[in-house]
Amino acid sequence: MALAYPQPNAAATLTARPVTLGVIVGNRGFFPAHLALSGRKTILEVLEKAGIRAILPDEDATNVGAIVSLEEARLCADLFKKHRDEIDGILVTLPNFGEERAIGDVLRFANLDVPVLIHAFPDDATKMDISNRRDSFCGKMSACNNLRQLGIKYTLTTNHTMDPTGEAFAADLQRFAAICRVVRGMRTARLGMMGARPEAFKTVRFSEKLLDQAGISVDTFDLSEVFGRIERLSDGDGLVQSKLASIREYARTAKVPEQSLMRMAKFGVVLDGWMADNQLDATAIQCWTSMEEYFGVVPCTLMSMSSNKLNPSACETDIVGALAMLAMQLASGRPSALVDWNNNYGDDPDKGVVFHCSNLPKDVFVDDIPVMDYQEIIAGSVGKENTFGTIYGRIKESPFTYLRISTDDFAGKIVAYTGEGVFTDDPIDTFGGYGVVKVPRLQELLAYICENGFEHHVSINQSKVASAVHEAFTKYLGWPTHLHK
Repeated sequence: MALAYPQPNAAATLTARPVTLGVIVGNRGFFPAHLALSGRKTILEVLEKAGIRAILPDEDATNVGAIVSLEEARLCADLFKKHRDEIDGILVTLPNFGEERAIGDVLRFANLDVPVLIHAFPDDATKMDISNRRDSFCGKMSACNNLRQLGIKYTLTTNHTMDPTGEAFAADLQRFAAICRVVRGMRTARLGMMGARPEAFKTVRFSEKLLDQAGISVDTFDLSEVFGRIERLSDGDGLVQSKLASIREYARTAKVPEQSLMRMAKFGVVLDGWMADNQLDATAIQCWTSMEEYFGVVPCTLMSMSSNKLNPSACETDIVGALAMLAMQLASGRPSALVDWNNNYGDDPDKGVVFHCSNLPKDVFVDDIPVMDYQEIIAGSVGKENTFGTIYGRIKESPFTYLRISTDDFAGKIVAYTGEGVFTDDPIDTFGGYGVVKVPRLQELLAYICENGFEHHVSINQSKVASAVHEAFTKYLGWPTHLHK
């Protein structure tokens, strides 16, 4: 294995790069073509403003660059197929009624199997004469009816017709972009599992076969091999020294012995090299107790740093927890964390405490530079001196999305639940990484989790992307997902 810092993986690149949409501009022969022409210009301006790249036929390739005939449908489909690897989704926009058959033909001929958004321009009630009337309101129904007949899945805008220059449509575009990133990222995700699951944690078992069937691969890496590669690294190695400097910059390390910091740096170099060589989008690591007993640190800081760089890392070899972290990161562009639904908060039925020991990314905390310390829970069994490397901090007040993915072996399906809540500033004094959450109807959610056998781990992201994740999973990936509203 060539030891090196990881190059941007596919998921991190997908999170960062602009979304690319194939665009179908609808038109109908006996409706005013000038509406299709002006609508095309408007929608392209809106997409550019939103930072979304558009692929569509040139204006002079068809009548005003819209799609009406079979020939034009084939031309547009061929263009989309040429850019298959770039297109994340399709936007169908209807400046007038549109030709529903041609729209269906483009999608069927291109066969990209990506999310599709259907948008219709609103009519101006003062311009309802034959020269200016759109009838997109009606045309959208016909387009959806035809796509349903063809078995093509599609997403709707918030309102039936929408001014594309308005803030509401801008929000819809961003939500659709999130759906596109989640769908593409999940279908090609590469996960790494370092070490065996902790012996007592049957809750983190998963079906590798179900994930493989969904296009998600899992590479394994034995801890004995990790420790062996670490032994070959000298203290003065350039990569080790660089990693050591980045650790000191990332967290406050005054309480941590130098020997522990050096061990972490070497572990970080091996972790980086493994991720780079296997092009991993996310990892799940056996964080106890072999790491502490036979190497003398916890890996939490390096996992925190990885998650903060948009390479999610879950503890206790929770692979599907890491997958959920990745899904929300793709949707929001922000780092995710893995926590426990851990404690009640007094008598408030809608509040609780989430916690981990912790490896949470520092961007979620109140303090910009968190404190590194020892792991208080495990120190009692392996000794304090062998448990340095945890990241302490309180999660800052913010909205958040929660997500749990599970592989249901009995049903032969990947399943999930998701929803939103807020981190509060309610008083609490504890250790590790923690926060007080408020989730509407939390007791109903907890009952759902227990009734359906979901794990105590949950992934969180400081964003509001539950609806986008739910639609991506349920509609486009075929994963039954409960949306807690």
